[in-house]
Amino acid sequence: MFQSILMMGGLGIAIGTVLVIASKAFYVYEDPTVVAIDDVLPGANCGGCGYPGCNANAQAIVDGLSDVNSCVAAGDDVAMAIAAIMGVSVSDKEPEFAGPGCTYGNAKADLNYIYHGVRDCRAAVMLLGGMKVCRIGCLGLGTCVTACQFGALSMGEDGLPKVDQAKCTGCGACEKICPKNIIRLTSVTRRIIREYTKEECVTPCQRACPSGINIKEYIRLIKEGDYHGSLQVIKERMPFPTVISRICPALCEFNCRRLFQDESVAINNLKRFVCDYEMNQDKRIQPYKAPASGKKIAVIGGGVEGLSAAFFGARLGHEATVFETTDRLGGILRVAIARERLSMDVLDWDIQGIADMGVQMKTGQEAGNDFTIPQLLGNGFDAVFTATGGWDSRLARGGVNKADSVFPGAYLLIDLLRSGANEKIVVDSKRKVVIAGGGIRLPDAVKILKSKGAQNIVVVSRKAAKDSSFDVQGIEALAREGVTIIYNTGITRVMGKDQSLTGIEYIELDTGVKHAIDTDTLIIGSGRFPELVFIPSGDESRENDEKSEIQGLDCNEPLIWEGVELQKKPDTNREHGLLSKQDVISEYSSAVAAINGGRQAAAAIHHLIYGIEFQNPVKMITKVSVLQDVHSLTHVPLTPRNILEIAASREDRKDKFSTGFSLDVAHEEAGRCLQCGLVCYEKSGVS
Repeated sequence: MFQSILMMGGLGIAIGTVLVIASKAFYVYEDPTVVAIDDVLPGANCGGCGYPGCNANAQAIVDGLSDVNSCVAAGDDVAMAIAAIMGVSVSDKEPEFAGPGCTYGNAKADLNYIYHGVRDCRAAVMLLGGMKVCRIGCLGLGTCVTACQFGALSMGEDGLPKVDQAKCTGCGACEKICPKNIIRLTSVTRRIIREYTKEECVTPCQRACPSGINIKEYIRLIKEGDYHGSLQVIKERMPFPTVISRICPALCEFNCRRLFQDESVAINNLKRFVCDYEMNQDKRIQPYKAPASGKKIAVIGGGVEGLSAAFFGARLGHEATVFETTDRLGGILRVAIARERLSMDVLDWDIQGIADMGVQMKTGQEAGNDFTIPQLLGNGFDAVFTATGGWDSRLARGGVNKADSVFPGAYLLIDLLRSGANEKIVVDSKRKVVIAGGGIRLPDAVKILKSKGAQNIVVVSRKAAKDSSFDVQGIEALAREGVTIIYNTGITRVMGKDQSLTGIEYIELDTGVKHAIDTDTLIIGSGRFPELVFIPSGDESRENDEKSEIQGLDCNEPLIWEGVELQKKPDTNREHGLLSKQDVISEYSSAVAAINGGRQAAAAIHHLIYGIEFQNPVKMITKVSVLQDVHSLTHVPLTPRNILEIAASREDRKDKFSTGFSLDVAHEEAGRCLQCGLVCYEKSGVS
């Protein structure tokens, strides 16, 4: 008996000792700040913050990886409480909400088979990708509804999910669970930056539009009489809607599905109708914009692209300023289009709309003369974008009798060649020169550069050696002049210090390997300066700027800067670098294409000023994309297209080209739109 008691006591002591040791060895320290924040959070564990649970989000907030207002299930009171715990202030957070991206439910869509399996969209997708003919269409089983913890989603009578934006918190649970990517989070920023993918229901007309306007939606709203909503849709992607409605080449109409049956919908004329409605009401209808970011961006060039970049930059929440060389804004639109097609009142109306969005505009300001890019960066601008236009713009403003230099050390090849015969055209070439491109005029350029004292000349060519413009003798002659040619390469970045160019970065087009070259002069073989976004580079520059602002000190440290090319579409791996097939080397083919260039520039600026790596979507739609489509129509009645009437008296009208659609004609024409999906469209009867 005694031995049993002794043995049990010893065992208890041993277990106790082990537990004491274990409590010391496996003790997990809980940060009291994390615990306090976790107690404030609602405990929904919805995952909308991007972390698996409220405790993980609390830890992320303490670590500086998540904002104090990151909880989508809580209100402002929770954000304020967390801010008090952290000792910081609360900044505005851009609202996000879910948006459905499908047009036709199972009741109207063509089906491959009837599905009677498990009532879950993920299960239906496992069976031949789903029962609908459309490979990406919504299956209508409501799995997204079951995933929403806030009652913001319901299934409509058409078998498609409906979002109650008042209840939607933007948690993203529905987006994560949808196997067809039909439900997506959306916001002002997302809609501006987005590039369309093959996983989305993008109609043929929308794919053909360089600006990517949601055409079928704005036409649907016109048909319903919601002109305010229609303008909102148009202006999501279009800062010059009234102008474009008069001069657009209307590529969308060449891809309208009604062409399989009769005539295309008068898409552009419908845009004009609703834009004229706004102008005649003299009441501005503006698209949504994100909360103020506190960031400042500068755009050099007050043409279509520059004003568009500033417009979209302002909508992204940034303080945008446009610097224009001439005394008038509008670029080519101002001087190169007949007044009968585009009155200046219409152009001024749209430009004023951009100004009303918060864009500041300064005229009579020439880059390289009245200011420099390093000066702008040193004066508080977080980014500078160059949209100076091409040779056509310079001819229009009478600026061809001198050499432009938009950023330090950079000149156009055409100015260099003309400087050889015209002493008034001054190209300040230094010793180390890089020439981008050059073609058959390269020997002439080298001769002029040598006469100006250049000692080291490097040519960066996108071509392979076998495709060079020169024969063996020509290449040998250039080599004797001390010229080095680097083939299969493109310039991706320029670097500088204060008012000097210090180098360029180039990429090997075949391998993707990047290299840097020291240089003080860059000669660009195109008719316009490249579209680059300039930002301060290096931690030292940013730290010095912050110290100057906080301490009020005059920081004499040099400003290190860089100019980065815009993101290219992933058509091929060889599209990186300047002077690629995707680059504009003179003027844009159309104003609507220039507008999209401005939008893409604003997206690049937005990413660069926040230090976010910008990557195009993996399945982005390009010109070579193969998409599901239809090649004939059934059960669609023949209806003639409505034609604009020519103005009877051009002298008495502000717009002297045509009258535009009346209310009745506009509604009739809007009714011709088939409201297409990817392969769906409105039919007059059941097949």
